Amino acid sequence: MPPLASAGSPWQGRGVGDPAAKRDLKKEIASYAVCHGRFDLVTVPPLQYVMVDGEGDPNSAPAYRDALATLYPVAYGLKFLSARELGCDHVVMPLEALWWATDAASFTTARDKSRWSWTAMILVPDWIGPDHLESVRTAVRRKGGAPQLDALRLATLEEGLVAQTLHVGPYDDEGPVIEALHAHAVERGLRLRGTHHEIYLSDARRTAPERLRTILRQPVEPA
Repeated sequence: MPPLASAGSPWQGRGVGDPAAKRDLKKEIASYAVCHGRFDLVTVPPLQYVMVDGEGDPNSAPAYRDALATLYPVAYGLKFLSARELGCDHVVMPLEALWWATDAASFTTARDKSRWSWTAMILVPDWIGPDHLESVRTAVRRKGGAPQLDALRLATLEEGLVAQTLHVGPYDDEGPVIEALHAHAVERGLRLRGTHHEIYLSDARRTAPERLRTILRQPVEPA
């Protein structure tokens, strides 16, 4: 693959919180612009998420299904609250997840998903605060069907310098790409740190496996 490249500023366009129009933060945060077949080195700004933690195979663990069943109604509730009460409408961001395992091989080569731990999350604008979340949490609770509401939290992720690439294809084919991403970063004098991060740009319910687009991201630092 081509050498590790450096991206420009992680922010593009207007500042966050501008109420002038419906905002799509994917188009404003430079680290969401990733090319297939290339490894990029970018600095990700601190970003705010609604998050739910869990462990186990995402294809079969009830906790993962429950996390998604909670994240989406909360994310849409925050969108509607923001448009209605703050005059700041925005596009709901894609699902993201942090993944890790005690045994690295169970994540890269063996792909033993039963041993994975994860944080499922959706980015929300930084003009959303704890009071907004609690208002939406109360409204979603009244409607029911969001089993992880008590576990859901609002938190800021500070990744800083990361190596990343765009994977196109089934999730189960990610292992070799992740290994290559790690190897290229190390070859360039960087050390892996933090937690593997995936951003799911495609809707898996409506996209053929071979066309799924996923950003694979690994925080790094100088060795």
